Amino acid sequence: MEEADRPRGPARPREGSDSAEDAPRRRGKRRRPEPERGGSRGAKEKKARLSAELFGEDCEISHDQVYEFLKYAALGKHHNAAQPSWCHIHHQRHLARVVVIVLHEVSQLHFYRFYLQFKHLRKSFPHRFSLPPDSANFIASMCREGVSAKHHNSAQASPHVFNGHIFKSTSLEQDPTVQKYGEKKHGLTTYTLTVQEMKENNYPLEGLPGCLHFVHTECNSPRTDSSPLFGLDCEMCLTTKGNEVTRVSLVDAQGQCLLDELIKPETQILNYFTRYSGITRKILLPVKTKLADVQDKLKKLLPHDAILVGHSLNADLRALQMIHPSVIDTSLLFARSGGRRFKLKFLAKAVLGKEIQCENKLGHDPTEDAQAALELAQYFIKQGPCKVEELNLETLLIAQKASEISQQKSTLYLQLNRVQQQSSEGSSIPQLCFLDSLRLAGQQTLLLGRQDLASPGSCQNGPRPSNKQILQRAIEEVPLSSFSVVQFSLRSKHVVPALVAGICEKMRIKLGDLLTLYAGPFGKDFCLKSVKKEFKKYGPVRSLTVITETQQVQRPVSAVTLDCNTLIKELEMDVENERVIYMAGVKKSLTETDLQEKLSQLKDLKALFLPRDHKNGKRQSYCFLKFRTAESASSALEVIKKWATMGSKLKSRRALTPSHLNQWINHMAHQGTQSLQEGESVLCMKKKQVSICEQDLREKLKKLDCRIKKLYRSLQNNTLCVVLLPGTNSVHRSLSGLGLMGIKDDAGKSMC
Repeated sequence: MEEADRPRGPARPREGSDSAEDAPRRRGKRRRPEPERGGSRGAKEKKARLSAELFGEDCEISHDQVYEFLKYAALGKHHNAAQPSWCHIHHQRHLARVVVIVLHEVSQLHFYRFYLQFKHLRKSFPHRFSLPPDSANFIASMCREGVSAKHHNSAQASPHVFNGHIFKSTSLEQDPTVQKYGEKKHGLTTYTLTVQEMKENNYPLEGLPGCLHFVHTECNSPRTDSSPLFGLDCEMCLTTKGNEVTRVSLVDAQGQCLLDELIKPETQILNYFTRYSGITRKILLPVKTKLADVQDKLKKLLPHDAILVGHSLNADLRALQMIHPSVIDTSLLFARSGGRRFKLKFLAKAVLGKEIQCENKLGHDPTEDAQAALELAQYFIKQGPCKVEELNLETLLIAQKASEISQQKSTLYLQLNRVQQQSSEGSSIPQLCFLDSLRLAGQQTLLLGRQDLASPGSCQNGPRPSNKQILQRAIEEVPLSSFSVVQFSLRSKHVVPALVAGICEKMRIKLGDLLTLYAGPFGKDFCLKSVKKEFKKYGPVRSLTVITETQQVQRPVSAVTLDCNTLIKELEMDVENERVIYMAGVKKSLTETDLQEKLSQLKDLKALFLPRDHKNGKRQSYCFLKFRTAESASSALEVIKKWATMGSKLKSRRALTPSHLNQWINHMAHQGTQSLQEGESVLCMKKKQVSICEQDLREKLKKLDCRIKKLYRSLQNNTLCVVLLPGTNSVHRSLSGLGLMGIKDDAGKSMC
């Protein structure tokens, strides 16, 4: 199996390179064609990261800003995309890929009403922002035009003729193949890899880490130019150990298949990669052959002076857990500048005129791939470097990609013309959607889910895929695309105005419970005004109620209050709150400049947010302070405590509410009372039914969170992941959306 086409197991980190096929090769995924994304040899030392000033009133992000962000993340500055104004992407070219996850029919209200159910979302994504209520329409417009559940990979065209042009190489001396091997023909031993080259390209060798228990082929006889060649290729599946071999093929110098064996992995299979390996559970079910059996067969089949040939053969030998001293790697034999590599499929077509790995076949045929690699090596040895240089492979590849993009453009323009002809007079020409724009820039895109976003000509009557099916496909196909949109649906029949009104009302009650403090007991002669003045030091007091029915006053112990205690603990540990502190006792007469000057003693203060009353616009007597690190926030709390001992009225603690929550609460407060009353009247009539619906909704949201967790774990490190909760905008009620984002790092968490 060719390295560039193998699905990647989630445990292997990506090495930096200059193209989609750079060394060292890792078994795993089809890499993107754009040269700027891979980076240089030292790219593994740099990681992409985000820095966003999403704080206070800046937390609501417009659709244009989201578009700006995604465009730069996908294309970078080399495609005239501007760095987003609200969030800086550092080292964009080191992003592995961009994945957008959409939870349709879910809003910011759902996230905070069922906050405890979103364990993964709230712990893995350090950046959150509010979205306008009509974000579902924005997402639909971004993804329209016939890209539903399809990869937009270019079809291979004949490399010998492109639009009637014949391409010439620049010069013989500049060709990397001639530079590496010279102009004269050589025997096959010249093209076998040296020990140093095998080390540099991650081949298994005796004494190297991870190769302790690998089996030797025992082919230790000296190699000559008449030594026999054997082609080798393997197919993989993903298990709990990583990528394990499920099929191996060996062919001799005449192309005859000597071995084509299925292998049952010893550990549990997580993904068969059927689309690429052709292996299914049914195929492997009766198989009893183990890896050790195949190792023994290979040792018996290979003569002592055998030379193995393959494309990125290091991955095959590592999967077989075997060490062989003499190999010809066709991905290195047909050299490219900058350490880049040609795909086996391209070389087979360009050099041999053969079509392999056809899209209409289920999976790759390892025998076919082994034969292709062997024939390529034989062609190179027989014809020599000069003949290979005359093929102009680099120029043909560039021309092929240009031809494919041109064909895509023609198809898209035909679609636009068709729509324009059908439109009424005076209507404007439709604009290309975002995914179409990425395709024209040479990106591989993927859209999964939501059949209503399929192309106008596609079938809309079939059943919509389930969230489980979408997840399974996403785990397999996201690693093969540079930009993916994966859409899950709430799939609840109970999202009715009555339920939404009920959730809103319960959210108001929940917020009220969180803001309620029980204190006492007080003496008979206590002054209510003095009590209110005392508690005002910690923030504005909305109301104060005296309870006289009981002798001992304490917070009532009930399911609601216990839930509040759990919620407060989780809010304290929220990833958004760890660098933010709440400070009360701020004089309203102080200007923002005066306050910043006063707080200049606090180390690493990054931002200051002074909330205002949503009714009268007046500034509140408290504020939020955001620091660069959690340690800086802890230090600031100690400093403010010291100020209190010196007479300062400032009080502080860790923040409990994410910074964008203030905007959202204000939005809820501005909701029309008429729709609320209508919803509440329905709620009263069907109170029991609504309670059942809410429990069903709770379980569905918990499952959605688990599905996102599984998908997120499967993503490669340095992947930018954006989760969008679009919100709703209906005649009954408008609910703001929510965005969460982060870049996955080695620990599976997000970098900021």
